[in-house]
Amino acid sequence: LGLATSVAGGAAFDLTRALVTLLLAVLAHAGINVFNDYFDHLNGTDARNTQRIYPFTGGSRFIQNGVLTPRQILVFAVLLFAATIAGGLWLLGEAGPGLFWIGLAGLTIGWAYSAPPLQLNSRGVGELCVTAGFLLVVVGADYAQRGAFVPLPWLAGAPYALLVANILYINQFPDREADRASGKLHWVARLQPATAAWGYGLILLLAALALLGGILQGVLPPAAAGALLAWIPAVMAWRQLLRFAATPERLAPAGVVCSATIGPC
Repeated sequence: LGLATSVAGGAAFDLTRALVTLLLAVLAHAGINVFNDYFDHLNGTDARNTQRIYPFTGGSRFIQNGVLTPRQILVFAVLLFAATIAGGLWLLGEAGPGLFWIGLAGLTIGWAYSAPPLQLNSRGVGELCVTAGFLLVVVGADYAQRGAFVPLPWLAGAPYALLVANILYINQFPDREADRASGKLHWVARLQPATAAWGYGLILLLAALALLGGILQGVLPPAAAGALLAWIPAVMAWRQLLRFAATPERLAPAGVVCSATIGPC
């Protein structure tokens, strides 16, 4: 999406930068997930989780199943972040200094999401972190091609980033009891399940308004309305959530719809 906004804005497409950008996004996402596995081991939530929907919720279980030790998971996460930083420094030299702030913000959010003392997801701002993090990926990809900040990738990336946050949101329902017992007090854990289920619809609405607002303002092309097709499976998942929020073991169809492209949360 970020590469597309840069080309739409008239930037010359650089294939090498594009491939490096994609690789760095994957490495950063992997590092954040592995750090999350490590800190969820420390707080005990993955060990307590008996209602998870495999393989979409409850972490990778690498530590709990003895595949890797906690120290090996931590080292793996650090190496993924180190590789991201090394590649980011090269890309920064090619594209411009603005990428420094994108990378710093992204890695800080990814680390602080799970790690003490901040543990942002436990403080009710996890969805905001995910939205910001994936929006930064779009903006960073645009900047890597364009070499400047402009409004377009922020506006184009907002609906996408909100939908990604909803993947996190729905996946927290099967993990709710384990998270509550471990002190991970995100909104799904704080609210009663029937009430929390409406949060998914609110995020869907915000994403739709962001998309339609960009089109009506003439910033996004009318064809961008085709992205509203994504709301069909999302609304189906929300209907399942409204019915089965209190019985998370019955959320598997909704979880598969919403999570197949992202992986464990």
